[in-house]
Formats: sequence, C-alpha cells, structure tokens
Amino acid sequence: MRKQDFEIRTKIIGEVFDDTRPIKCSVDINELNLPEHIHSEGNFFLTHDCEFIDLEFQFNPFSEHELVKYVELAEELYEKSKKEVSIYIICPKDVPVYVNESEIMSDATFKIKLAVGEISICKLILDFIKAKIRNNEKLTNEDIMHLKKLPLICRKEERHYYRIETFKIINRLHY
Repeated sequence: MRKQDFEIRTKIIGEVFDDTRPIKCSVDINELNLPEHIHSEGNFFLTHDCEFIDLEFQFNPFSEHELVKYVELAEELYEKSKKEVSIYIICPKDVPVYVNESEIMSDATFKIKLAVGEISICKLILDFIKAKIRNNEKLTNEDIMHLKKLPLICRKEERHYYRIETFKIINRLHY
C-alpha cells in the first residue's frame, strides 16, 4: 500500500472509529493464506501490538449475510494471531442496515464496528482519488472501480455532481 493510501486510511480509523492505537504497517491479505471462502477485500493493518485491523467500505445492504462474512474473517484472523481483531465498516446512510447491534458468541476475541450516517463515503472516495492525482500517483483498478460507482451509491440529489467529477477524472486519465 502506498504511503498516501496508508495515511488516509489510518486517519479514517482514528477519526471515524476513535482507534488511536499506533499502526505499524498495512498487510497484504494474500500473505495470510486465508481459505477461499473467507472474505478478503478490505484494507488490512497490523498495530504495534500485532493486532489486526480491517477497514471496509460497505456498498451493499448490511444484512445477516454481510455480518457473518465479517465474523468469519475476524475468527480466521484471530486464529492466525491469537490477538484481538478489529473490523471497522463505513456504511453510507443510503445503504440499508438490516442487522441490530448484538453480542456475537465466538471463541475469538474481536470487535466489529459499523459507522453509519453522516459519513459521506462518496466524498471520502473522491477526496482520496483526487489526492492521488494531485500527488501524481497512478490510480489502481480498484480506485477506478470505486470512482465509477460513485454516481450509483451517492444520494440522488448528488448524482449530477458525482457524475461530472467521475467523467472529468476518467476523461483526463485517457490523455
């Protein structure tokens, strides 16, 4: 993970989830050799105490199925480290949440926090991509995919703005 990406994501972890533990490094999930059925699409970090943090951006409705995939991921990461696992999920207010907060019984030690509401995931993504462009950093395929999704996941009254911003960036990438 690039330094700029690392800094932005760790800032989100600290500010949105009030987790100020020092983060040592990002972790390439492929290095962990998780089973194929385990969700592995987030941004993974290791604290100085060797605890895992996973930062996720939730674009789909947060249902029981979504919660279970995060629980299974937390249990696998706990098995690897025998240390607490924190999974932080940012969910825009337009994405439905069908799961209530409740205790999850498990042999693993983990916490799953869902931030919903005034957080504009669209603004976070767009600001992140614009910062990469300003710093002359190459956008990844994942960045482009997230950029193209902005008009679909934003509030209806924001679609015009996000479409214009998306088209501006994509058109400039091809020149």
